[in-house]
Amino acid sequence: MLLRVSRRLNLRRDWYLVAVAAGIGLVTAFGAIGFVELLHLAEHSVAGVYERFGWWIVPVPLVIGAALTSCLVYFFAREAKGHGVPEVMDALYRKGGRIRPRVAIVKSIASVCTIGSGGSAGAEGPIVQIGSAIGSGLAQVLRLPREQASTLLGGGAAAGSASGFNAPIAGIFFVLEILLRDFSLRTFTPIVVAAVMSTMLTQAYYGENEAIFAATKLLEGRYEFDYRELPSYVILGVVCGFVGLAFIKALYFSEDFFDKLRVHPLVKPVIGALLLAGLGVLFLQLGQAGAVPQETATGGLAYGSEAIPPFFGNGYETIRGLLDPASFTGGAMIAGGLSVELWLLLALVVCKCLATCFTLGSGGSGGVFAPSLFLGASAGALCGVALDAMGLLPDDSSPAAYALVGMAAVVAATTHAPLTAILILFELTRDVYVLLPIMLAAVMSTLVAQTVMRDSIYSLKLRRRGVLVGTMADLTIMRRLTARAVTPVPHVSVRMSDPLSKLLELRGSYHIADFVVTDDDGRYVGMVTAQDVRTALIEREAIPYLLVEELARADLPTVHPEDTLDRVLEKFSMHDVGSLALVDATDEDRPVGLITRSRLMRRYQEALRESSGVTKD
Repeated sequence: MLLRVSRRLNLRRDWYLVAVAAGIGLVTAFGAIGFVELLHLAEHSVAGVYERFGWWIVPVPLVIGAALTSCLVYFFAREAKGHGVPEVMDALYRKGGRIRPRVAIVKSIASVCTIGSGGSAGAEGPIVQIGSAIGSGLAQVLRLPREQASTLLGGGAAAGSASGFNAPIAGIFFVLEILLRDFSLRTFTPIVVAAVMSTMLTQAYYGENEAIFAATKLLEGRYEFDYRELPSYVILGVVCGFVGLAFIKALYFSEDFFDKLRVHPLVKPVIGALLLAGLGVLFLQLGQAGAVPQETATGGLAYGSEAIPPFFGNGYETIRGLLDPASFTGGAMIAGGLSVELWLLLALVVCKCLATCFTLGSGGSGGVFAPSLFLGASAGALCGVALDAMGLLPDDSSPAAYALVGMAAVVAATTHAPLTAILILFELTRDVYVLLPIMLAAVMSTLVAQTVMRDSIYSLKLRRRGVLVGTMADLTIMRRLTARAVTPVPHVSVRMSDPLSKLLELRGSYHIADFVVTDDDGRYVGMVTAQDVRTALIEREAIPYLLVEELARADLPTVHPEDTLDRVLEKFSMHDVGSLALVDATDEDRPVGLITRSRLMRRYQEALRESSGVTKD
C-alpha cells in the first residue's frame, strides 16, 4: 500500500522508510520503558530481600533468576542468551535482517531475571535486541527487501539504545559504526528519525531530560583539562586498552569453559550464579573484616545496601560514586603512602570482570556495555589515585575525572568504536570539560586493543561462527586495489573469420571457456563467452557452418590495469559474464589476458582478511 501511494505521488522509492522508522521509534520507546520499569521493580524487590536477611541470602535470588533465565532461553529463544548485540549482527549478516518476534519478549524477561536478581550485566544489550526485533518484525510484516529490512532493524536498535540511555546521538552512531557500518544518507535518515522519536517519547513519559551519570559534583569543582595531564591520559588510554582486552579474553574464556562443561544447558546458568554468589559473599566478608572497605572515609562511594556487593547488577550506583571527587579525599593511609581506595578499586576491577564472566559466560542474559563502563570507571579511578599518590596529579584535578575518561576508554577498547564511545560518554555525563581527554584516551585504547586483537567483543563471536565481519573500509579496499592486483588468466585469441569448430578444438586443448576476439593486427574486437558457445552447441548440425563473428560480442568492455576493483566489479555486474579482457597499460586495444570474476573476488577476500588481521590457514 505504501509503495502504491509513493508511486502515485511520484515520491522517492524509499521515502516510506522514514515514516516506518518513526513508528518503530515510538513502539520501541514503549518497549524500552516497559523493560526498564520491570527491571527497576525486580531490582528494588531483590534489594529489599538483601536488606532484610543480610549477606547469607545472596545466593537465593541469584539462583532463582538464573534458573528462570535458563528455562526461558532454552525453551523459547536461544538467541536471547548472552549479550545480545552479536545476535543482532548475525541476523544482519546471515539472516537478511530477520529476527523472530518472540526474541523481544524472551530477551526482556530473561534479562530482567538475570540483572534484577543481581547478575552482573547491563541493560543496553537487551534494549538493543528488543528494538532490533521490533524493527525486523515490522519489516517482515511489510515484506521489505533485505537492504531495507536491515535499515529498519538498525533503526530499532538505535531507538532502543537512545531510549534506554537518553542518548540519541550515541545510539545513532552505535548502529552506524558497530552494527550496519554504513554512513550513507539513505541509511542515516531513517535511523535518526527512529532514535529521535524514541527519545522524545521517553523524555515525555519521564518528564525529564537528565544525564544518567551527570558529573555535577565534578563540574562544581570547575575541573578543566590541563595540558600537563596529557601524558597521564595517554597512559590511562593504554591501561584501559589492556583492561578492555583482558575483559574480552576472560569473557570468551568463560563461555568456552561453560560450553565444554558436561552438564545440561539448563544447569549452567545456575552454576554461574553460585560462583557469583560465592564471589559476592567473599567480598562482603572481607569488607566487614576491613580488608576491602565498603566505602571511603567520606562516604562518597555509595553502593546502596551494605548487603549488596557493588559489582552486582549494572553497577550504576558505584559508577556515580566514582564520579564524585569527594570519594577520593580523606581516605585512610596504608604502607607506602597509598590510600586505601587503591586496593578497593583494584578489587572492583577484578571482581566486576569475574562477575560478568560468571553471569554471561554461563548463559545469563544481559549486555556488556554497563560492565565496560564499570571497569572503565574503576580502572580510571585506580590510575588517578595512583598518579595522585605519586604526586603527578595537578592540585585542581581529581581521580574522578580519570574515572570518567576511563569509562569511554574501556568502551572504545571493547567495541573498537571510539566515536561511539566518545559520544555516548558525552551524552551520559553532559560534561564538556573532559571531552578532550576522553577523545585522546578513547583513541589510544582503541589503538592498543586493535593492535593486540583485531576483533571487538561483538565481532569475535561472529568470527568464531565463520562470519567474516567487514568494516566501513570495505568500499575503500575495493577502490584502493586496481586490476593489477588480480592475477590474470592467459587468454587465447581468435579471429572473426575463424570457424566455430576451431573454438571447440581450442576449448578442449587449453581447457578454457571464454575467448578474446581480435582483428588481424591483434587488436581487441570482442569476446565469445562460454554461454555463447553452449547456445551454439544446441544446434550441433549448424556448427560446421558457423563463424566466430556470428557469436562474438562487441558490447563487452575491457579492463585497464589501473581500473579499481569496484569499477571492474561494476562492469561484471552490468554484463553478467565470467571473464573480461585485460588490456595493455600502454595500448588499450591490445589484450594481455583475462580477468575472471572469481579471481577478482578472491583477491578482494584476501585484502579484507589482511585489513582484519586474519591469516588464512
